[in-house]
Amino acid sequence: MFGLIALIWRIHIKMRMRLDEVQHSIPKSPSANFTYLTNTLTMTISPPTQSIVVTLQDVAKMIDHSLLHPTMTDADVVAGFAIAIAYGVATACVKPYHVRAARQALKGTDVLVCPVIGFPHGNSTTEVKVFEAKQAVADGGQEIDMVINIGKACGGEWDYVADEIRQINEAVIERGAVLKVIFENDFLEDGDIIKLCEICSDIGVAFVKTSTGYGFVKQSNGYYTYAGATVPHLKLMRKCSKPEVQIKAAGGVRTLDDLLHARSLGVTRIGATATEAIMKEAVARGITEQPSVVEFKPMANQFVGGY
Repeated sequence: MFGLIALIWRIHIKMRMRLDEVQHSIPKSPSANFTYLTNTLTMTISPPTQSIVVTLQDVAKMIDHSLLHPTMTDADVVAGFAIAIAYGVATACVKPYHVRAARQALKGTDVLVCPVIGFPHGNSTTEVKVFEAKQAVADGGQEIDMVINIGKACGGEWDYVADEIRQINEAVIERGAVLKVIFENDFLEDGDIIKLCEICSDIGVAFVKTSTGYGFVKQSNGYYTYAGATVPHLKLMRKCSKPEVQIKAAGGVRTLDDLLHARSLGVTRIGATATEAIMKEAVARGITEQPSVVEFKPMANQFVGGY
């Protein structure tokens, strides 16, 4: 234990904390020393809090409540609709076979229906994706989240990628809906993300989106990892997209602090399963329908993925 205390102490000194303050403040017992130094180090390396002006509706209308896990039963999805309605979120994000149920459940509310297509891997042919998009809108979809052909993007076949996005966007817009284009950033290089932002800006899609929430990347040891939305990628996507193209963060935005930080970066929508926890935290922290200044703890540069 004393070896660990010594290590933390050396790190503490390197962080340029004032030695005289440490000497006068440290408790006498070894266990108290360990607790003090650990807490001090945490405070030293934690990013400073930031603030943003929001209302409760601002928070709610940033959320696409995700009902996409493959194991969700119809009963689970119905319960999810109730959460979406209770908190007045932007959309309920559903699998294609739940679009009609979503339309019926959300009728008379301002919560929109958001089906996914080509989900989660984007491997369907363009023709199938176009058909799926048309059917999703016909069934009641108002915002369509599509997954690009990731393999084509990784291979640099940008004409194919652009043509597919263009065909789906046209099909969706002609029927009165809007399109969100999912990149699945975990599989892509920064240059790929920049190119996709440029393509989507030129085509005029409504949103570009970081991830599906299910883009697990196999590592050399056989394990799978997933980052989802990250701060550097959110900044990159905002920078490289036209101002009228909105940014959606999905995968890793699980808390009110995460949402507020994403908003401060120019993100206008998040995908989340933690909707209820986020909204309850907003109320607990005094966010109301009147604009107020709210402090938040910034996210780490990389999240641990998942909704």
